[in-house]
Amino acid sequence: MSAGPAANVKPGVLVLVRHGESEWNRLNLFTGWKDPDLSEKGIAEARQGARQLKAEGLHFDVAFTSALKRAQHTLGIILEELGQTPAIHRDQRLNERDYGELCGLNKDDARKRWGEKQVHRWRRSYDVRPPGGESLKDTAERVLPYWRSQILPELKAGRNVLVSAHGNSLRALIMELEGLTGEEIIGRELATGVPIVYTFRPDGSVGARRDLAA
Repeated sequence: MSAGPAANVKPGVLVLVRHGESEWNRLNLFTGWKDPDLSEKGIAEARQGARQLKAEGLHFDVAFTSALKRAQHTLGIILEELGQTPAIHRDQRLNERDYGELCGLNKDDARKRWGEKQVHRWRRSYDVRPPGGESLKDTAERVLPYWRSQILPELKAGRNVLVSAHGNSLRALIMELEGLTGEEIIGRELATGVPIVYTFRPDGSVGARRDLAA
């Protein structure tokens, strides 16, 4: 959180959730900006995440999600389970990293085509783009301005915020929140459907992070 909250206002709580398993996750396909829905397992993961949040007793004032149905469906399941109806903002700037020509390919087939090392470099380098796609650095360059202009002000105003998005768009936010380098965030794995709760100190800095795994 890069700036202090408004005077005398306690910052809100931020919860990040990577969408539940999608049909393409299940099939081991590169997904990116393609738009498959949740698998049955993904639906169950979203419901489990909602149960974890319900146990926390959190009430959300506003929610943000991407333009992709797997993130929106996850958000919808969570809010239905919680019985809450916050304002919802949908924006493609929170979309998953665009994997370009890799989208729709089985990850094992991609390794056979380009080689293990090259595919690993595309997936696990901060600033290397796959053919026709985005690097994590590119993803951060669209996610972080949206965070600063749209999401952060809600937290600074004392509102509790839920963000349902994707592995790499959330990595960009976590990099900012936790002050990580591009190299450090690349190795951070995010489980599907598991809420991550951030609380903040009065000066707006991160006070604590908790993963609500079952």
